[in-house]
Amino acid sequence: MDWLPIALNVIDSTARLAVPLLLACLAGLWSERSGVVDIGLEGKMLVAAFAGAAAAHATGSAWMGLLAGIFASVLFSLVHGFAAITQRGNQIVSGVAINMLAAGLTALVGNAWYGQGGRTPPLEGAQRFQPIELPFAAAVADVPVVGTLYSEIVSGHNVLVYFAVAATIVTAWVLANTRFGLRLRAVGENPAAVDTAGISVTALRYAAVVIAGVLCGLGGAYLSVGQAAGFLPLMTAGKGFIALAALIFAKWRAWPAFWTCLLFGLLDAVAIRLQGVALPGVGELPVQAIQALPYALTVVLLAGFIGRAIPPKASGLPYVKER
Repeated sequence: MDWLPIALNVIDSTARLAVPLLLACLAGLWSERSGVVDIGLEGKMLVAAFAGAAAAHATGSAWMGLLAGIFASVLFSLVHGFAAITQRGNQIVSGVAINMLAAGLTALVGNAWYGQGGRTPPLEGAQRFQPIELPFAAAVADVPVVGTLYSEIVSGHNVLVYFAVAATIVTAWVLANTRFGLRLRAVGENPAAVDTAGISVTALRYAAVVIAGVLCGLGGAYLSVGQAAGFLPLMTAGKGFIALAALIFAKWRAWPAFWTCLLFGLLDAVAIRLQGVALPGVGELPVQAIQALPYALTVVLLAGFIGRAIPPKASGLPYVKER
């Protein structure tokens, strides 16, 4: 058996499957670094996936679908921000409510609009983001190792995959090297000190929540307009929660989050590859067991290999301005 094509296929699938996890993980990173716990990543991705598919089908443009997905996600983020920041409510309860609202609302509206059990009509052509061939990919395809990796793995993805990589670079740089990023991190650690310096804690937290909404919008739109060809009810399939696990595993840092999401994407890709494959001495495993593999390994990794993960000190704590 030639293992090279199989390995290339798995690595290529890993990159594509890791994108929604990475975008959601970065969204949680921005929000929680500012002190706002965001359990609602799953719900925001789901509503973005529906809005993106619906808008792309209505307008015939994947870009309009992307904008609609971002808008819907940011709207839900602002609802969470209003409950958690302005009203100083319980952030966990608010996030869970967003997840439940998104799951019910997308299925209800989808069925009312299209009458297909909550699904949107299939997207075709310009309604979806198409793969992009990077410069010189065809010319270097025959070059051993480097050319193969560039043409088969790096090239050939849709634009949102490259957006996810760019978002990681920007997130890591902004949080580590800019005044805005340092202030945002300070708000997550000691909001009283930031307030004493005359900087608005509320404004910084709302900014982080909006950025998280944009990233969740990108991740949700990727699912329905980039990876798939339309919306399916509950198509996020727990990716928002796996992203939270990846965030904890990465200890709230951008580049470790990138590699952790690639690891979870690899687990998902291997699980897909194992379906229908007879293992030596075991035989063909049930599909349900294969599909549960990424989630089971998520629990194992968190339980056995993470060590002590310390979140930002003010994470989940509403700030009350001292008079």
